[in-house]
Amino acid sequence: MSTDTNSDESGTDDSGGHCSTPDSDGEVAEEIAIVSFERKLPVAEDIRDELADDYESIEILEYHGDVFEEHWGEYDCFVGLMASGIAMRKTAGLLDDKWDDPAVVVVDEELTWAIPLTGGHHGANQVAYDLSKLGAVPAMTTASEAAGKQGIESKAKALDAHVVNGDSTVATNLAVLNDDLETVERLDGPRAVLVGDDVTVLKRNDAGVVLGTGTVSGVRKEQVLDAWRTVLDDLDLESADVEFVATATRKEGEEGLYEAAQEIGAGVVLFEKETLLEHEGPTPSRAKELIGWPGIAEASAIAGGHDHELIREKERFDDAVTVAVGR
Repeated sequence: MSTDTNSDESGTDDSGGHCSTPDSDGEVAEEIAIVSFERKLPVAEDIRDELADDYESIEILEYHGDVFEEHWGEYDCFVGLMASGIAMRKTAGLLDDKWDDPAVVVVDEELTWAIPLTGGHHGANQVAYDLSKLGAVPAMTTASEAAGKQGIESKAKALDAHVVNGDSTVATNLAVLNDDLETVERLDGPRAVLVGDDVTVLKRNDAGVVLGTGTVSGVRKEQVLDAWRTVLDDLDLESADVEFVATATRKEGEEGLYEAAQEIGAGVVLFEKETLLEHEGPTPSRAKELIGWPGIAEASAIAGGHDHELIREKERFDDAVTVAVGR
């Protein structure tokens, strides 16, 4: 399998596909602190209210000279409602390691720009993206995003995985920029692997289910969400149990599908035809007779699942969405 977050790929065995997410964070910020001057507190409250459902906790800290130092390490991300120069001067001496430091984002009082200063791939890009809900333009400056690509951390997030050997990402993200890294190979164990310093190892987090999904062209977000809700309810599962959404490369760019995945916080993995043919599901599909593709929902659910197992055969909803579930 291969996956691609907005055109990046990651794979299983020797086949391929893509996966898309709205941001490129390998680590997800959950506990946020908004640091604000007293006169800007109403704006800070607006930010907190708008983003409250997206994070575990959002607290507002009134600015004073040592506020960052006093609370350093207590939060995943600081949102500085202030000039970037102030935040830079007050946090520069606190920075130690990008894998451990909290992310820092600054936003102006008019909510025009949201600028990740540090920890772009570790929460800041994600928070800046979410601030766009209030009208702020997320100004991403990490190299992969600046080049219109997404780095290895984005692949990790889309696959609900984490980077084991962080020092390797400099080399692998450079390879992404140079178009020298296309797929991430998935190895099913038990297996022993010897790697060098320029090989990034991704380890899956708790394995969840995979929503294999086929759609008609122009499908609406709500049609997809309604289908997923029905299937998950039937299995007594929630969106938090979804590892990622799986479909075919020919569905790349289907906005309704991507918007629905964004709504439930899941990446979209796109599988090549060859991969789907290797993992064809039990239900016959007319598409195979007509265009040579197997049924997308079942095949992608099986291909994406950790155990390559189908736990719910495909069902069609609203003549627009077909869903199967794998693990």
